[in-house]
Amino acid sequence: MTEAVIVAENLVKTYKMGDVEVNALRGLTMSINRGEVVAIVGPSGSGKSTLMNILGCLDRPTSGDYSLDGEPVSGLNDDQLADIRNRKVGFIFQSFNLLPRATALANVELPLRYAGKTEGRKERARQSLVAVGLEDRVLHRPYELSGGQQQRVAIARALVNDPAIIMADEPTGNLDSKVGQEIMDLLLNLNRQSGTTLIIVTHDPKVAAQTQRIIRIRDGMVDTETL
Repeated sequence: MTEAVIVAENLVKTYKMGDVEVNALRGLTMSINRGEVVAIVGPSGSGKSTLMNILGCLDRPTSGDYSLDGEPVSGLNDDQLADIRNRKVGFIFQSFNLLPRATALANVELPLRYAGKTEGRKERARQSLVAVGLEDRVLHRPYELSGGQQQRVAIARALVNDPAIIMADEPTGNLDSKVGQEIMDLLLNLNRQSGTTLIIVTHDPKVAAQTQRIIRIRDGMVDTETL
């Protein structure tokens, strides 16, 4: 029986802007199975960024239930969210989000530092860089790396804690088409090798088409007409 690593039920997220309430999510329900590769797509303002923030434990819903890897998340406070985020989620961003003066190795070590892990930390970070093909760039800083290499460092950082899910927000958005495809090939290969659940938020239909399933978000809900 396939196990769901993400279960979201009736998620509502309401933002207050002065006297106006904006409903970013309107009772969204979805699940993602362990090891799945899923694309989340939708027009601007559809709620997909809000959904990503909640799934990645960067925010909590106004109401509804969300469980990540079997742990209820919806009612957690900020410190608890930070803890589960560091243990369960690896992030890959369009803009790489690397520390500019730190080496590739030091950037990849960051999640392990936040988790308080000291034993074998450098070797674990080094092996994560080897996994993305950067064994010869371990001591290079971001300005010494190409855009594709910087994104590989970001992927290594996302993998180093062996997370339950990896969330990639437009991971090829700042790369040309050739390098972007190399990054997609790397992500898909890592998924096949490790079975890590991969969730990609993208505007690019070519990226979405390479995933196993596309979840379309419209007006704060899953667009069931397109499933």
